[in-house]
Amino acid sequence: AHKRGIKVVMDLVVNHTSDEHEWFQKSRNRIEPYTDYYIWRPGKKNGELPNNWTSHFEGKAWQWDDVRKEYYLHLFAVKQPDLNMDNPLVREEVVKILNFWLSMGVDGFREDVITFISKKEGLPDDYVYPYARGIPYYNFGPHLHEYLQQFKDEAFSKYDSMVLAEAALSNPDKALEYIDEHGSNELDMFISFQCMCGNCLFVDYIPTPFSLRRMKHAYSSWQYKLEGKGWNCLYVENHDHPRVVSRYGSEKYREKSAKMLCAMYMFQKGTPFVYQGQELGMTNWYAESTDLYEDVQTRNQFQRLPEKWRLWLYHRASRDNNRTPIPWSNAKNAGFTDGEKPWFSINPNYTEINVEDELKDDNSVLSFYKKVIRLRKELDSVRNGVYKELHPLSRSIYEYTMTSEKEELHFIGSFSEKAVRIEIPKGELLLGNYENTGSLLFPYECRVYLNSF
Repeated sequence: AHKRGIKVVMDLVVNHTSDEHEWFQKSRNRIEPYTDYYIWRPGKKNGELPNNWTSHFEGKAWQWDDVRKEYYLHLFAVKQPDLNMDNPLVREEVVKILNFWLSMGVDGFREDVITFISKKEGLPDDYVYPYARGIPYYNFGPHLHEYLQQFKDEAFSKYDSMVLAEAALSNPDKALEYIDEHGSNELDMFISFQCMCGNCLFVDYIPTPFSLRRMKHAYSSWQYKLEGKGWNCLYVENHDHPRVVSRYGSEKYREKSAKMLCAMYMFQKGTPFVYQGQELGMTNWYAESTDLYEDVQTRNQFQRLPEKWRLWLYHRASRDNNRTPIPWSNAKNAGFTDGEKPWFSINPNYTEINVEDELKDDNSVLSFYKKVIRLRKELDSVRNGVYKELHPLSRSIYEYTMTSEKEELHFIGSFSEKAVRIEIPKGELLLGNYENTGSLLFPYECRVYLNSF
C-alpha cells in the first residue's frame, strides 16, 4: 500500500553564498582549489567596474575586495557573492550537497534563482535592460541545460525526488524546455512570477493598476501550454511579494476575498503552494517609517524619494509586508515568542487575524482552506481534468472549468466590490464563501459547482 506522510523539500541556494562562507574566505586569499570558486575581475584599465551590470538588491553588481584586490560579482546583496558555476569543482560541490541531503531522506529541493547560474562568457555590458541590467546574459545562460543535466544525472536521478525551480522572467514556452515530461525533464516545476504581475510591471516596485485580465491570462497560458506536457506550480503568495489579499483582493472584504483567491488557484491543475499566513488571510504590514523595514531589497529602493513617497511605495510593494511573524494568538507578541521582542515587527491586526481564533471558527479563512484542500484531493476533475477559461475579457469575473471523463468542476470568482450578474452553471454547488445561490454575485464572492457525468 502507498504510504502517506509528510515529505520534506529544502531550499537550495547555489547561485551564491555568504561572503562569510569558508569558500569565499579562501577564494579571496587565493587558497587553492578555491581561487576560482567565485567570479572575480580586476576592473577596467580606466578604473571602471568590470561591466555595467546592476544587482537586484544593492546598486552595482560588483564589489571591491581589499584582500584579493579585485572585484567580485554579486547579482543580489553585497554579502552574497556569486559562485562560478563554470568551474567544474563548484559543480562537484553542488552534487555533493545534493547527494548528502537526498541520502538523508530529503524529498526534493526548491532551487533558488537556479536559472541565473550560467553567465555568458566575457560578461558583456548590457545596453538593453534599464532595470536588472545584465539579466539577458545570465538568465537561462548558455550552459544552464548542461549544468542542470549534470545535477540530475549525478544526484536527482538516483532518488525519488522533486525539483522546483525559481525562474524569473520565464514563460510557459521557456519552462517546457526544462520540464517537458516527454523531453529531458531536467526540472519538475517552474515558479514563474507572471501570475504576480497583475498590478505591476515585471517587479512589484513598478506599480500599475490591478488588471484582472492580465492576471487571468498568466494563469490560463500556463494551464493551456503545459497540458499533457508538464506540471504546474500553483501559488498566489511567497516570500518575494506582498500579501495577496492586499494586492489582488480587498482589505475591506478581507475574509471574502481571501477565500475567493484560495479557491481561484487551488482548483487548477498543478501542485498548490501555501505561503505561511496566507491560509489565515493575512494582510500587508504598514510600517510608520521606512527605517522599520529590514529587507535589504526594500531599503535600497528609491532612496532619493521623499519619505512619504518611499513609505507609500514600501507599503504597497515591500517583501517585508509578508515576512511578519505568524500570529499564533491574540496574546502578547501574537503568541510568537515569550521574549520581550520578536525578531521582526508584528502586524498590529494580530488581535483579529490569528491561528487560535481561526481554528475555533468554522467560517474562518483557515477553515475554508481546509475544505478546499480536502475537496481538491477528492475531485478527479482537479487531478485529471482539462482547464478552460470562460469570459477571458471580463474585468470583474474569473471563470473556468476543469473537465475530466468523470466530472466537470466550474469555478466562478468575483474581483469586484459591486454585485455582478452571472449565468448559474449546471451541477451541485460544492463550495462558496457566501450563503447565496442567486444569479448575482456579491463582492468577492466565489462558487464552485460540480457536474458528474
